[in-house]
Amino acid sequence: MDAAHIRNFSIIAHIDHGKTTLSDRLLHRTGTITTREMEDQLLDSMDLEKERGITIKAHPVTMRYKARNGESYELNLIDTPGHVDFSYEVSRSLSACEGALLIVDAAQGVEAQTVANMHLAMKQNLTIVPVINKIDLPHADVPQAKRQLEDILAIAGDLAILASAKEGIGIDEILEAIVERIPPPKPTGAPSLQALGFDSYFDTYKGVVTHVRVFNGELKPGMLVKLFHSGKNVEIKEVGSFNPKPYVREKLEVGETGYMTANIKSPQEVKMGDTITDARHPSPALAGFKEIHPMVFSGIYPINTADYEHLKANLAKLQLNDSAFVYQAETSVALGFGFRCGFLGLLHLEIVQERLRREYGMDIIATYPSVIYQITLTDGTVKPVDNPAYLPEPTYIGKIEEPVVKAFVICPNEYIGDMMALITEKRGTVDHTETLDSRRVMLTSLLPLNEILIDFHDRIKSITRGYGSMDYEYAGYRESDMVKLDMLVNSEAVDAFSCIVHRDKAEGRGRALAAKLKEVIPRQQYAVAIQAAIGGKVVARETVGALRKDVTAKCYGGDVTRKRKLLEKQKEGKKRMKSFGSVNIPQEAFIEVLKA
Repeated sequence: MDAAHIRNFSIIAHIDHGKTTLSDRLLHRTGTITTREMEDQLLDSMDLEKERGITIKAHPVTMRYKARNGESYELNLIDTPGHVDFSYEVSRSLSACEGALLIVDAAQGVEAQTVANMHLAMKQNLTIVPVINKIDLPHADVPQAKRQLEDILAIAGDLAILASAKEGIGIDEILEAIVERIPPPKPTGAPSLQALGFDSYFDTYKGVVTHVRVFNGELKPGMLVKLFHSGKNVEIKEVGSFNPKPYVREKLEVGETGYMTANIKSPQEVKMGDTITDARHPSPALAGFKEIHPMVFSGIYPINTADYEHLKANLAKLQLNDSAFVYQAETSVALGFGFRCGFLGLLHLEIVQERLRREYGMDIIATYPSVIYQITLTDGTVKPVDNPAYLPEPTYIGKIEEPVVKAFVICPNEYIGDMMALITEKRGTVDHTETLDSRRVMLTSLLPLNEILIDFHDRIKSITRGYGSMDYEYAGYRESDMVKLDMLVNSEAVDAFSCIVHRDKAEGRGRALAAKLKEVIPRQQYAVAIQAAIGGKVVARETVGALRKDVTAKCYGGDVTRKRKLLEKQKEGKKRMKSFGSVNIPQEAFIEVLKA
C-alpha cells in the first residue's frame, strides 16, 4: 500500500484507563476480528496480563479501514503498557509511530503516568489525539477532564474525542481522527532499505522473530540484510504482519509495521533499536533508542542446581522478549550457582520471576532486591556495588552514595498530610507541591531508590484508598550513612541474608529478619543464636531453643547427686557440640525469609 494511506499510531495512558478495551473495540470495528473471535483483553495474550488486568508487552496489530471519504487505509496500532516499570516498552513502541492516542479516564482525570507517557510522545515529536474515555460512568466528569488536559498537558480540551470503549461510543470518531490528524509516514530518503527492529520474541520453529517498522525501501523474503549492531548478514525467510495473530505477506513497504524471520538462531545477535539495511548497499543507521539501565538488582537461583544451564538458556530467550532485563552469572555460598539480574522496578522483577515459572517451568528462588551503590574508597577510587557480599571493609570506605529518584505523587487534597508522613518515613524530602485542580495535588519529592523498592506503591494506594498514583525518574546519587547488616547463625555470617541499609533502619530490619529466621530454622541439640550485626556490633538477637533429651528418665529414686551428675555431663556435651556443630539452614528457610 502507498505510504499516503498508512497510519502508524500507539495508545498511551495511565494504568487502567481503558487502552486495551479501546484496542479490542478498534479491532472489532475495522473487521480485523469477527464477533465470534471477540474476547476481552484480546491483545493481552499472556495469562499474567489477563489475570492482573495489566499490559506487560506492547502488541502490534495491522487493521484495514475504509474511511468516510471512500479511501481504504492501513492502520498499524501498537497497544502499550501503562505501568511505570514498563515505560521502556512504551518508548520503543513510540519510535515506530507518527501519532498517539492519549487516553484519559473521565472519572479519574490526568494521572502521573498520563503525564510521563505524554512527555515520551512529545520527545518523539508525535501527533497527539486526546480521547476522554469512560464517559458512560455515573461519576464521569468530562468538563473537569477537559480542564486538566488544558492546565496540566497544554492540549486544547475541544480537540478531545469523547468515548466509551466498553459501550462502543465514539469509536468511529476516533478512527476518522486517526486518518485525518495523524500524518502518513515519510520515506527518510536513504539510498536503500532502512528498518527499525523495535521488539522481538523467540519461536521454537522459526528462531528469533523480529518486529520491524520499515522507514525506507522494502523488505521481502530472499533479501540479504545486514544487522548493524552485530554486523551480521542474514537472509530474510519470511515477512508478515499481525491481525492479531501473525500472517505472511509478500513484502513490507515504506511506513508498514510487521515482523521478519531470518536464519537468526541466537538471541544475542538481535539488539533492540537495531537498524536493518540492505547488505549490498547499506544505508546509514537510524537513531534507535537510548540504552536502558536497570534500577533494581536481585539474584535468581535454580532450586535444583542441575537446572543451571536450563535457566541460562531460558533467561536468554526472556531477554529477547524483554530487552530492559539484564543478567550475569554469580555464585553464592548458600544458594550455589545462579544469576545477578537487573530490572527497571519491582513489578518488573515480579513479572519476570512469574514468567520464568509459568512460561519456562523453572523452579527458582530470588534474593532480596537491592540497588547499585557507589562506594568511594579511602584511596579515592570509586567502586559500584550491587551485592552486599562485595562491600569492602568499613576501614577502607571513604563514603557510600545511594541512588535517588525524583518521584511525582498525585493524590487527593485530604491525604496530603499522610503522604508527606510516608515520604518522610522513607527518608525522602518534599521539594514542592502543585495544586492540579480543586480536588488533587501533585507532590514532587526526592527519595532513595532502595526505600521505594518494596512497598511504597502499595502504601500510596492504601493511604489514598486507591486514588493516588506515582511516577518516578532517576535523579543521580547522594551521600548517605549506609551500613552492611549481617545475619549470623551460630556466629557464622550467612551471605544470602546480608543487606545494605541506612544506619537508622538497621536495627528494625535486623529484628524483623531475626524473628523470621527463628521461625524457620529447625531446632538443634543445642541453643542456636541468631544475631543481626553491623560490623562487630550486635543490634538484634533471637535464640532457637535446644531440643532436650531427658537424661534423668532412667533414675528412679536414689540420691539427687546422681541426677545432677547426669545433667552436668549433658551440659558439657552440649557445650562441646555447640563449639563444633554447624547449623545447616534448609533451602525452605531461605525461600521463606526471602519471600518475607
